[in-house]
Amino acid sequence: MSSEVVIRVAGLSKCYHIYDKPHHRLMQMLSRGRRTYFREFWALRNVSFEVRKGEAVGIIGRNGSGKSTLLQLICGTLNPTSGSVETRGRIAALLELGSGFNPEFTGRENVFMNGAVLGLTREEMEARIADIEAFADIGEFIDQPSKTYSSGMLVRLAFAVQVCIEPEILIVDEALAVGDALFQKRCFERMEHLRSNGTTLLFVSHDQESVRALTNRAVFLHHGEVQHTGNSADVLLEYRRLLHEEETRALGEAAARLRNRAAEQRAQQAARPVAPATAASPAAVDAPAPSRSAELSFGDMDAEVVSVSVFNAGGEPCSHFDPRDVAQVVIQCVARRDLDRLNVGLRIRNKEGVKIYSWGTLNQDMAIRAGLADGEVFWNRSFKAGEVFSVSLDFVVGLGPNLYEIQASITQEGKPYYAEQRMLHWMDEAAFFTVATDPRTYHFGGVVDMRMSSRLLGGAS
Repeated sequence: MSSEVVIRVAGLSKCYHIYDKPHHRLMQMLSRGRRTYFREFWALRNVSFEVRKGEAVGIIGRNGSGKSTLLQLICGTLNPTSGSVETRGRIAALLELGSGFNPEFTGRENVFMNGAVLGLTREEMEARIADIEAFADIGEFIDQPSKTYSSGMLVRLAFAVQVCIEPEILIVDEALAVGDALFQKRCFERMEHLRSNGTTLLFVSHDQESVRALTNRAVFLHHGEVQHTGNSADVLLEYRRLLHEEETRALGEAAARLRNRAAEQRAQQAARPVAPATAASPAAVDAPAPSRSAELSFGDMDAEVVSVSVFNAGGEPCSHFDPRDVAQVVIQCVARRDLDRLNVGLRIRNKEGVKIYSWGTLNQDMAIRAGLADGEVFWNRSFKAGEVFSVSLDFVVGLGPNLYEIQASITQEGKPYYAEQRMLHWMDEAAFFTVATDPRTYHFGGVVDMRMSSRLLGGAS
């Protein structure tokens, strides 16, 4: 292996035997190969790449793609089925929360034990213990059994040990996700410091921005195979493209399920006698959305959201946007009885469940009545039983890279606005769209595109 190459992975594969029942393991052993009682699961297949000294390489991929298995093979905690791994230099790895810690030992005892495992003498660890204590910042708990630690305290101490011994190769696998924001900031600063001093970094994270900022090269794993390698920005672009393709397929299947469910609800509604008009009942205008495991829709069903479609500026169906694009959401509804004072709206949430934006025809009606906008007041419209109508909601996307869910609703509003409201139909997961940026031409960090601009103030002429 070249002196510049510190990690070489060649044709690496790892196969697990999956047994449906516990006693099948014994039967397999007794059969001596005459019969097979297991199924093969290949966590990795023919993975090859090299990492040079001082490089920072990200490992990305969806859950189950083989990232953690690859790191364990590199560290030597797993043996490969085929292929080889060569490493040069002391490896410090943070693979699992508290791995290598004895829960009965105090934090200090675990620090010295980890140092011994990594080949450091007692004197060398004594020289580093103050730095480790300061970085971990867990106070007097350093002398308490580690079984009393919270997950955050455990990862603080584990990470402090690994980075303060100044390893030649540092491997981090998603462990920082449990740390608080300030501790994560300090960890990233320390990793940058180690990189500048020549430490080689292998970094696994689902946070694409962290991979982009911290690494200069990346390996994209998909179903245990190397899908793409190269510059981190280019690999992340390929990763997002694959995510979009898979999400589009999943969204198509979800839309089919929603259509089937809506058809069933319409059939049930048609079989019921039409109820007489009743007084509107109060309800919260911004009630929390139902969980994804709950019913996908609810309401009095006197009017119904039939479909929700997403289009681009050209009027073509679209589910993938750039932040600068114009999007159009069309909500098609049907009145099941004579109705007026309606509000058709939507809510946009990101995949983490955070509400990004909610808006409806009533918001525009209020602006028109206040003289801040022009147009017809939708709230004044009346609809006959059986009447089908559609509402178009247009906007500049202006969102950061993510997967977004559209929730749609149709309500009957009281007098004055928001005094009373009756939920006629709420549809959860009505539609989805994704947003991505091209890091070569237009990129920003965060949730919302604030369209900032820059200019030079003063300076030499």
